[in-house]
Amino acid sequence: MTHVIAVANQKGGVGKTTTSVNLSAALAGLGKRVLLIDLDPQGNATMGSGIDKHDLPLSIYDWLMGDATLLEARRSTVGGYDLLPSNIDLTAAEVALLQFDEREFVITKGISAQAQIYEYIVIDCPPSLNILTVNALASATGVLVPMQCEYYALEGLSALLDTVEGIRSKANPRLEIDGLLRTMYDARNGLSRDVSRQLIKYFGDKVYRTVVPRNVRLAEAPSHGLPVMMYDAGSRGSLAYQALASEMLKRHGTTT
Repeated sequence: MTHVIAVANQKGGVGKTTTSVNLSAALAGLGKRVLLIDLDPQGNATMGSGIDKHDLPLSIYDWLMGDATLLEARRSTVGGYDLLPSNIDLTAAEVALLQFDEREFVITKGISAQAQIYEYIVIDCPPSLNILTVNALASATGVLVPMQCEYYALEGLSALLDTVEGIRSKANPRLEIDGLLRTMYDARNGLSRDVSRQLIKYFGDKVYRTVVPRNVRLAEAPSHGLPVMMYDAGSRGSLAYQALASEMLKRHGTTT
C-alpha cells in the first residue's frame, strides 16, 4: 500500500514545507521509496531539495496538464527521495484545472498509474484552500498538520478540519487526519505548553509525540538546498524529523 500524506495547513508559516522536505528525507533514510510532490507555486520545497526552480525542463505543471508523465517530470535529490518539482508555472495550472472534467481528481489519476513505485508520497500543499489543495486532499490517505502552539493556530486547525471533513464526505472517504505535528516548539513558553496540552486533551493520540523544536540549523538548511539531515545530521531539528519518520512508520504498521 502506498501512503499518500498531504502536509497541509491553511495558515502559513507553520513549518509545512520544512516538514515536507525533512520528513521525505527521513523516510528515505529509513529505506523507504519516497516521492515528494511540490504543490506550491513558490517552489520552496523544490529549492530546499537542491533543485533550481528557475531551471526546470519539466515541472509539475507539465504533469498536471498531461504533457509529461510522472517518470519524465520527477527529479532525484540529494536527500534520497524523488521530487516532482514546482515553480511559478504552477499558478497557471490553478486556472487551467478549473476547465477540466473531474478536476479535483487530476492528481489522484496521475499518481495511481505509478503509485506502486513508491511506499510514501508526500504532498507539500499551498497555504490556501484552492483547487490544488483540494486535489491533494482528494488523493491522500492521510493529512499531516504541522502547527505552532499558539492561539491563532487553533483557529486555523478548526478551519482545516472542516475542509478535511468536506473532502471526505464528497470526494475521498478514505481520507483521515494522519496526525498533528507541533513545530517551532519552545518549551520555555507558557502559551506553547498550554496549547500543547489542549491539543493532546482534544485530539489524543492524533498528536504526534515527536515535537520539532526551534532550531537554527533547521532554519539554515534550505538556503543550502539540503534537508537538515544532509546539512547537520546531529542537530536537534534533524533528530526530530528522524524521530517523526520512525513514529509515522510505527503508526502505519510499517517496518524499516
